[in-house]
Amino acid sequence: MRLRSKRMTLSVSLLGAAALVLAACGEDEEPVDEPVDEEEEVVEDEEEEPAEEEEAAPEAGEIEFGFIPWDEAIAVTNLWHHILEEEGYEVTQTQLEVGGLYAGLAAGDLDVFVDAWLPATHADYWEEFGDDIEELGVWFEEAPLTWTVPEYVDIDSIEDLQGNADMFDGQIVGIEPGAGLTRISLEEVIPTYGLGDEYELVEGSTPAMLTALEDAIRDEEPVVVTLWHPHWAYGEWDLKDLEDPENALGDPDEIRMVARDGFSADAPQAAEWLGNFEMTLEELSELEVMINEMDDELEAAAAWAEENPDRVDDWLGR
Repeated sequence: MRLRSKRMTLSVSLLGAAALVLAACGEDEEPVDEPVDEEEEVVEDEEEEPAEEEEAAPEAGEIEFGFIPWDEAIAVTNLWHHILEEEGYEVTQTQLEVGGLYAGLAAGDLDVFVDAWLPATHADYWEEFGDDIEELGVWFEEAPLTWTVPEYVDIDSIEDLQGNADMFDGQIVGIEPGAGLTRISLEEVIPTYGLGDEYELVEGSTPAMLTALEDAIRDEEPVVVTLWHPHWAYGEWDLKDLEDPENALGDPDEIRMVARDGFSADAPQAAEWLGNFEMTLEELSELEVMINEMDDELEAAAAWAEENPDRVDDWLGR
């Protein structure tokens, strides 16, 4: 079992003492009442009150978060890393690609994942591993996938990409190969809009996609990237989500907190806190900006928590 609860036991040693008192009468003395059995009285007087049951120590132990390099996953994982350490837990983080992350949860090698996009984006992984994973709660309710361009690009819809491949060098800049957004872009969006002969989806990483977006904006060049809400990029640059008249990207997902099977039984207090968690777009954007501006992600999350103690108390039920 990953999370080990600490309990204290109390050993009490009782010492008892009794004095034997002898009473006698002289031959000439008047008879006296039979002496009281003082030994019994002493024993009764010294009988200990039952020891009060000592209150159990707070739950504590080790919790390992798995995360993918999506900005909200990095932000929220570090936020809860800080909060749980403050509550006495030992916390670690492991970065994985999304398929390995779900497999790790199902195998019990990881404890918590804060960034499950369901029911659509991570549908394949949930179908394969969901029976061995438990849901703790929804913390962000409207999370759409997007194809996005800078505001200055004269394209408004995904269908307008047809016949304009030269403008974008025939490339749609994507993210990690195992990401649900990558799968949906390849299997749904490109075929639906007939873009397969003109465009290549460039698979790489989220940081590489953001670098390509930043470089294009700096030079005022056209670029189309796969992106999503919530994301700090929308506060950093003037961006435009391309319309999706065929709804090939699907309806908005929920972002859910999930854990390995049995986590709630092993760590009920931590599971309750994580289940209480929710964030507004403004709060998440502020946290992501702080993380981007500071060198240390965990220190940035700690700084946000210190500036928002009431929100942290809400999640901890205080």
